[in-house]
Amino acid sequence: MIVRRAGRGGIAVAVAKLYFIFVGLVQQIVLPRVLGAAGYGGLSRVFSLTSIAYNSVVSTSIQGTSRAVSRATLDERPQVIRHVLRWHSLVALPLLLVVWFSAPLLCRWLNAAHLVLPLRAMGGVFFFYALYAPIVGVINGQQRFVVQAGLDMTFATLRTIALIVGAWWFVRRQQMGVNGAVWGFVFASGIVTVLAGAMAGIGRSGPAKLNAKKYVAYVLPLFAGQILLNALLQLDITLLGKFAADAADVAGIGVLRADAIVASYRATQLFSFLPYQLLLSITFILFPLLAQAHRDGNRADVALFIRSGLRLALIVAGAMIAVSSGIPGDLLHLVFTSDIAEPAIHSMGLLTLGFGAFAVFGILTTILTSLQHERTSALVTALAVILVVLLSFLLVRGQPFGANLLWRMAIATSCGLVLATCAAGYFVYRFTGALVSRVSLLRVALSLGASILLGRYFVPHRILVLLLGQGAAAHGLVRTVFAAVCLEIVYVACLAWLGELSRADLQRVLSFVQRRPAQK
Repeated sequence: MIVRRAGRGGIAVAVAKLYFIFVGLVQQIVLPRVLGAAGYGGLSRVFSLTSIAYNSVVSTSIQGTSRAVSRATLDERPQVIRHVLRWHSLVALPLLLVVWFSAPLLCRWLNAAHLVLPLRAMGGVFFFYALYAPIVGVINGQQRFVVQAGLDMTFATLRTIALIVGAWWFVRRQQMGVNGAVWGFVFASGIVTVLAGAMAGIGRSGPAKLNAKKYVAYVLPLFAGQILLNALLQLDITLLGKFAADAADVAGIGVLRADAIVASYRATQLFSFLPYQLLLSITFILFPLLAQAHRDGNRADVALFIRSGLRLALIVAGAMIAVSSGIPGDLLHLVFTSDIAEPAIHSMGLLTLGFGAFAVFGILTTILTSLQHERTSALVTALAVILVVLLSFLLVRGQPFGANLLWRMAIATSCGLVLATCAAGYFVYRFTGALVSRVSLLRVALSLGASILLGRYFVPHRILVLLLGQGAAAHGLVRTVFAAVCLEIVYVACLAWLGELSRADLQRVLSFVQRRPAQK
């Protein structure tokens, strides 16, 4: 019964994840057309800055609450739920006030005075998230995964509708559409918080063995780690907005032009983040396998899982990067308007490679954490943040206004991520003596390079013209899908020809699923 429930829950969570990606794509398609390039860029600046904190609040609250609830006995659970919900509710109002009063200072530093009001409104999101996230943690701790998935899908739907309708309503009345989108976000957050509370309940008063001091001692390191991770994901776009606004000021063209630059960079992130999001599923499998092997002192299994997991991660990430870096123009024009897509094409070809390294970085830090090297994992994540920030100031700050800012930020971000990934790989090898083989790394790199070159020189488009004619080849969706399929075929064929893919890979995949080592 437990296995069956876990299986249904796993499927539900996977479906919710796919749905979340889908509605996120809907947002990226509709919002630029409602807000325009500058409005979409302004909204991206607000979200990128605040998400460093509110995503950290959400992840920490869910993990902390879930752990507390799952460890409590059934008799004690109602009291534990009431305690953790009360503790988390105590930070809701302070978070709102911090965001409200810090907004003018942050916008002054970012050279974005026009974003003070929407940034202040984001305090409402912080308030409701501080209440909503621990409720989701309660549901997770009770292993009600289907309910959690349904709640996540409901929130994703409400948020998407509220963002779009709020933006449209304000633009229609000749007001700043960014304000409308943010207030829509606040409204959706409030609705789903009430709904979640009704579904999960708020527990029952009474004594509990849960210690507040120990609970805080557990969640604070989690929060610090999440801050570092989310800063790594979002600081580049935040810094780009500041540097672009400063450059626009120097050029005398108005800081609002900087938001359009940010909109183009945000468009590249939509595709650049995909390998990392997909490889998260590998970490869910790899983490418990490594933790168990490490606990049992089985160094051979630890080494095998590391080599197999990293090799799989490289192959999967390469499959996605082959398309995103091979045909960036087709992908961008398929989703975004030309004024957003055109300036981003050159930068996306590079940034997708950098975030491909970041996807592998996520696997490496998971390995370090599962082997009880949490401090080293946090250290290399902090190193990555420092490198990206430092390179951004060196390469982007003070440059003249224009699309060149996008290219320089892509260089800074990609170089910082690659260097940090190398550092994480060094520590994994130092502690375990295992890493992906250099032969596998070379084969994936060669296959990826061949696919990217094919896409960059438009060979798939020429083939499509020969097969279907100029009219069909000119259709954006048909052209993009055909080119993507061609690049994937070339990528897989190259891996097979070089000997990287074989029948033995099926056995290795099955061994991961069955949680036993594959035969050497």
